[in-house]
Amino acid sequence: MSSHREAPGISKDPVADSTDLYAFTSPDAPDTVTLIANYIPLEAPAGGPNFYEFGDDVLYEIAIDNDGDAQPEIIYQFRFVTQLHNNDTFLYNTGPIDSLVSANWNRRQVYEVYRWTGGPWVPLAKGLKCPPVNIGPRSTPDYESLAQAAVHSIGNGIKVFAGQRREGFFVDLGSIFDLGTLRPFEMAHLISTPNANGVDTLKSSNVHTIAIQVPKSQLTADGSTPADVASATSVIGVHTRARRRKAHIRNTNGTITESGPWTQVSRLGNPLINEVVVPMALKDFWNSQVPWQDSQFAAAGLHPELAKLLPVLYPGVFPNLAAYTKPRADLAAILLTGIPSGVVPGFQNYTGKTIADQLRLNMAIPPTTSNPNPAGLVAGDAAGYPNGRRVFDDVVTIEIRAIAGLTIPLVDKSFTPDAATSAVTDGVAPDASRYQSTFPYLGVPLDGYDTPSS
Repeated sequence: MSSHREAPGISKDPVADSTDLYAFTSPDAPDTVTLIANYIPLEAPAGGPNFYEFGDDVLYEIAIDNDGDAQPEIIYQFRFVTQLHNNDTFLYNTGPIDSLVSANWNRRQVYEVYRWTGGPWVPLAKGLKCPPVNIGPRSTPDYESLAQAAVHSIGNGIKVFAGQRREGFFVDLGSIFDLGTLRPFEMAHLISTPNANGVDTLKSSNVHTIAIQVPKSQLTADGSTPADVASATSVIGVHTRARRRKAHIRNTNGTITESGPWTQVSRLGNPLINEVVVPMALKDFWNSQVPWQDSQFAAAGLHPELAKLLPVLYPGVFPNLAAYTKPRADLAAILLTGIPSGVVPGFQNYTGKTIADQLRLNMAIPPTTSNPNPAGLVAGDAAGYPNGRRVFDDVVTIEIRAIAGLTIPLVDKSFTPDAATSAVTDGVAPDASRYQSTFPYLGVPLDGYDTPSS
């Protein structure tokens, strides 16, 4: 999965588990960039009576590098507080929730937003309300209105939202983690699956979303609105991270006392990096490290294990890949440095030689508003992944095809991808009902009646 449960340690701490990161020029507000960081993987819609929520004991941050050193020059930080309005009920709500101040709503969350640019943290807004989770037609009869009321304009052209949304990521987990079963080559495993087109495992899941929409001029190093694709000023690198206090003491009255400095427990830039590139023995360590220290993990990206396994799992399907032993400079460009000018005509999202896992977005490239291609850059749609990442981009197919050799000719013209490479997929595609055309772009979360068997 994109980053769901991607390391042994963070899989036990879902409220701090960053599942997906998105960064794209807003299609309906092209002078802005939307940054979305999702947390809490595999939320079942029927999650009561203790429904999913952000952690009061977690600092959630979205970091932006705008000068190519992989270190953040701007950080947006979100801090949450849970409020209990009735100590005498076990219920999340005691009647229909018809507004964000409904007396029937017992357990609520508010949050603060801060911005850091090298000095003290500057508060941008306080007391912002999250929407409730989508419980069902009796408890949350007009959920879309509740969610819309939780979209806050906080000044200087910035919008924010924090709350439950529909899971936008799509993948066939059953096949991917069953020894890398890939459509349409499952018969190479001498098996026949009942769903040859793939099963979207996450179709019935929700997620908790932190979204912020910011004018581009507030993200560039010089305060300009990017217009030149070739300019380094047009490119930003983005990663999200979650931090916890170092010391947790469990008290005999059921409470927890925290102390000490904040330490990073989760991070995410590109999808699938810690999932299928970093060795398991290093996954928890990777989550503790900052992107500008990623040269220590570069060997895994230059010689990815999955690229070695594909010819073994599918004999005769990837003969050219099996024979290719050079370091994967194409994957290094896509995932670790950005793509320099001249590799893809009319495109670049290069942030310099510093090895770092970040989403890299060239903000001068306009959004594709007519028939965007979920396959992104490799399909000729330069507004899509790996130029940032849109909510509907098919990152599983893109990255598996890249690992299988599709992108090697970008840096090594002597290599010919195997014919099967462009057919590799997990067999699922984006479902338009999971998205919306306006901020925060991820769709209305499923309610408690929307179970996997429905």
